[in-house]
Amino acid sequence: MRVAVAGCCHGELDKIYETLALAEQRGPGPVDLLLCCGDFQAVRNEADLRCMAVPPKYRHMQTFYRYYSGEKKAPVLTIFIGGNHEASNHLQELPYGGWVAPNIYYLGLAGVVKYRGIRIGGISGIFKSHDYRKGHFERPPYDSSTIRSIYHVRNIEVYKLKQLKQPVDIFLSHDWPRSIYHYGNKKQLLKTKSFFRQEVENNTLGSPAASELLEHLKPAYWFSAHLHVKFAALMQHQATDKEQAGKATKFLALDKCLPHRDFLQVLEVEHDPSAPEYLEYDVEWLTVLRATDDLINVTRNLWNMPENNGLHTRWDYSATEEAMKEVMEKLNHDPKVPCNFSMTAACYDPSKPQTQVQLVHRISPQTTEFCAQLGITDINIMLQKVKNKPYLFGEYEEQGDLGTDDSEEDRSEYNTDTSAVSSINPDEIMLDEEEEEGVVSVCSDMNTPSVEPSSDQASDFSTSFSDVRNLPSSMFVSSDDPSHSPTGREGKPGETVQSGDEKDLTEFPLKRLSNEHEPEQRKKIKRRNQAIYAAAADDDDDNNEDKD
Repeated sequence: MRVAVAGCCHGELDKIYETLALAEQRGPGPVDLLLCCGDFQAVRNEADLRCMAVPPKYRHMQTFYRYYSGEKKAPVLTIFIGGNHEASNHLQELPYGGWVAPNIYYLGLAGVVKYRGIRIGGISGIFKSHDYRKGHFERPPYDSSTIRSIYHVRNIEVYKLKQLKQPVDIFLSHDWPRSIYHYGNKKQLLKTKSFFRQEVENNTLGSPAASELLEHLKPAYWFSAHLHVKFAALMQHQATDKEQAGKATKFLALDKCLPHRDFLQVLEVEHDPSAPEYLEYDVEWLTVLRATDDLINVTRNLWNMPENNGLHTRWDYSATEEAMKEVMEKLNHDPKVPCNFSMTAACYDPSKPQTQVQLVHRISPQTTEFCAQLGITDINIMLQKVKNKPYLFGEYEEQGDLGTDDSEEDRSEYNTDTSAVSSINPDEIMLDEEEEEGVVSVCSDMNTPSVEPSSDQASDFSTSFSDVRNLPSSMFVSSDDPSHSPTGREGKPGETVQSGDEKDLTEFPLKRLSNEHEPEQRKKIKRRNQAIYAAAADDDDDNNEDKD
């Protein structure tokens, strides 16, 4: 079936669906599924805008609310994960996933579903070591710290995903797996984004948690966004004892939704023709959720996941056949995801703007139904109990085995964490302004070749991912130039997808993203842009992403 993948959406649903329609007109057929790799921005109203980690002047309603209200309906099933610029209060209502609008499904903090036999997994947010071992303690209304930490990946989600044993076809993450750049055209990547060089050479660019999942899950495809550049790679995994040949993962990162940018990719993915044409729960994943329910932590306390080190009575939470049968019984032997979307907050009305919409910590009926059916805990109900009786959950405990003071913050299961390191940017403007943490921007030309492996020799890159770009008045699909493999061998040029007249384009400058957690003594940086959430014609001054 035909699967479309989008990079950072930034709330531009209308533009993405319009581009898909153009691709369908000029392509071989309709798109069956759209996957979005974060920064989706499911903003329903003005209160949601205040929960999005961007400066106030960059908070714009965009077009999602029209799909939430029912004014419009997504023309294709859309599945997305969260990034680092989201309406966090909205997504927090659905920690295990759910419908944010008809035909638009959120995978949750982490999740796995099936569609037409294809197994799709994902993890929301970005990696920060100082929050990685904490629980999901954040709740609305957020302060200047929790509005950012709310989207930081936690070890519990990674631990759950590492319990999976069955093959995963597609996996989504917002930030890149660390080290993935060594398996693609690194030379071209650094030519396009030269300010990545230090982090690439130090092997500190990207998420070590995502890298760990990549090594464990070995999905056929892995899609990411966040760094606002198109980049493809092929990672050949080592064969296990049970495998005659090691698996390979085709990695593709995409840009943000703007004209002349590589933000959309359409590809053919093999599926099971006999599988139902509706979204299904993944039974193994639901079994893992049930098994790990007692591990949920909703405090700031740092903690480690159970492991086989002699300190835990149980460390294997993988699904057994018997446990999966129990889950199927709870689902009444019907794994279909119910179409039970319901509005939980008022929708934005352009004719009646509300500047003082009250921010409420809501419990979603979808989550209530899901937790009741599986017999698991609604994280938001636990959070409300913490708010009412914090002493029962250790919120005011003194430092103990897990540790709660700042001295514990630097401890991580990963040897290094330079997620707060950013390259020096000659183009940055230093301002003493408290409204935001800095973003660095650098201009460079965009012409990123990207490739996928050949079917007859996995170590060669033989065909390139095609471009799908939303242009001001037209759309074309063309192949990238051939790139080099990590071993330096030259790849073969891919086939061009014909879509009408094609022409060379002068790309808009790209922007460098910095990190949100800088040392306190450093001055904060003010972004020099005016249009990341506005019309795309002025892309030169566009960047409100933190390279968190």
